[in-house]
Amino acid sequence: MISPLRLIYLGLALWGALHPMAHYLSYTRATGSGLGGLITAWFANGATTGLAWDVLIAGIALTVWVVAETTVRRNWLALIVLPVTLGIGISCGLPLYLYLRTRPVT
Repeated sequence: MISPLRLIYLGLALWGALHPMAHYLSYTRATGSGLGGLITAWFANGATTGLAWDVLIAGIALTVWVVAETTVRRNWLALIVLPVTLGIGISCGLPLYLYLRTRPVT
């Protein structure tokens, strides 16, 4: 049985994967610019640049935390969070890591 807290983390990970990705895909389809155009848009003005750096720094912090904790806890499955965070984003990677981290210890 999954605890309510773990269900919340799992739900947030799914939401963090699907909701932002829908916006990214919609933007790239509408502009035809692909990933390069999306990255350019992230740095189009001061507001988006600040937000892009905020998310990037948070992603780096999560990566350092996951690597450090995985080394100590030997929870190797948690390393799946690294490509998820890099490929999808921190909005999926962080709640996924919390979901994996709070699983019952066997």
